[in-house]
Amino acid sequence: MATYKGIQGFSIQNLSADPSNPIEGQVWYNSTSNVWKVEEATTVGAWATSGSLNTARASLGGAGTQTATVGFGGDVGPPSNATEEYNGATWTTVNPMNTGRLSMGGAGTQTAGLAFGGYTGTATSGATEEYDGNSWSSGNNMITSRRQIAGAGIQTAALGFGGDETPTYTGATEKYDGISWTSSNAMNTARSSLAGSGIQTAALGFGGYNPGTQSNATEEYDGTSWANSNNMNTARTALAGAGTQTAALAFGGNLPPWTGATEEYDGTNWTTSPASLNTARYGLAGSGTQPSALAFGGDTTGFQTATEEWTGAGAAVTKTITVS
Repeated sequence: MATYKGIQGFSIQNLSADPSNPIEGQVWYNSTSNVWKVEEATTVGAWATSGSLNTARASLGGAGTQTATVGFGGDVGPPSNATEEYNGATWTTVNPMNTGRLSMGGAGTQTAGLAFGGYTGTATSGATEEYDGNSWSSGNNMITSRRQIAGAGIQTAALGFGGDETPTYTGATEKYDGISWTSSNAMNTARSSLAGSGIQTAALGFGGYNPGTQSNATEEYDGTSWANSNNMNTARTALAGAGTQTAALAFGGNLPPWTGATEEYDGTNWTTSPASLNTARYGLAGSGTQPSALAFGGDTTGFQTATEEWTGAGAAVTKTITVS
């Protein structure tokens, strides 16, 4: 007769706490909570509500992972310079940006973040600031000042693209090397309020706003130029994104009205998820990866503090075994 150990290669353990890195298919008994547990893969993606931002705001920037994100700037009435760090459960207010603004681009990580462009309340901005996990320092300005810009990459190799120069929409693309910005080939479709994902040499731009219409356009960047790809299923503006060029996640936005629709991109096509954000909104920020993303802030009939974590299909999760 086959045994569990013979099939799985290990025995069922009796543990006082759940293992820190269980593998898929592992079963154990938690002697503290007196329940059987199993590590299994999710079949569909889902959003779960987490700890709220301290400052309600929209049109903010973000950088990092689902368990280590920095959120910065945004719209609180006037432009904000507030900065908060997320640890996977709660947000903590930290040192503010030097220049308060909204609708800027973001890139990098929680300890090496980048903010660029935006709107100060009186003018579009080309300001660039670097975050070291403690404070912000000013860098060289972008070549083209703009707001509602998208970003991708890391602090020392970032990409800024699209946006609104007021009153014109742009497809202008710039590369940042940790010191200065240089111009690259423009996007095929000029637009603002789009989302981005990926790295400087393999980025993705999607959604946004063209004069008079919401966009579902998707473009891939190879480090030099942009190429059109298949459109999103839902055209929208002021959405958020996460992930890479070949594994991206798009969520939220304005149709109008606002939406919580979530789509996954596989490098060729977009697939609409059956799971939407619990709080439909636009002007939100995003960070993380396609299987493990974070959504925070935004606007509906007022500024939002809502934070949600995405667990994509195929992700490993711990579940309690119930018997009847």
